Amino acid sequence: MNIKEVSKRLGIPKETLRYWEHNGLIPTVPRNQSGYRDYTEREIKWALFIKAMRKAGMSIESLIEFVRLYHTEHDNYSAQKALIQDQYDSLMAKRHELDKTLSYLKYKLDNFETHTIPFLEEESYYEQRKGKLMNDDGKDD
Repeated sequence: MNIKEVSKRLGIPKETLRYWEHNGLIPTVPRNQSGYRDYTEREIKWALFIKAMRKAGMSIESLIEFVRLYHTEHDNYSAQKALIQDQYDSLMAKRHELDKTLSYLKYKLDNFETHTIPFLEEESYYEQRKGKLMNDDGKDD
């Protein structure tokens, strides 16, 4: 499969596929007789993995380390798993913060009519607040 077909199939720009190959994130893609890249399922599976990890926010540096560990002869499963676990933990923390924000927005939407502040529209309120803030030095008058 040529790079254009892989790009379309996976939704990854051709330039990104070339970059990943150049940096060793996907194996060197074999070339056909004309010198064009001829992707096999092996390279496609790696590209799908890298795409998923990038979507999860994993840095290029961490992915390079993951691939390096994968290609060493030592048993590096625990180190590889730790890289993925770190990314998972990071995403879960972000998800928790996002869930809190979404919950707050949902609450505000559900109660919007009762939480409007009509006095903010009154000019006198602004003048009163401005005067109070300017005169408020922490002492009782």
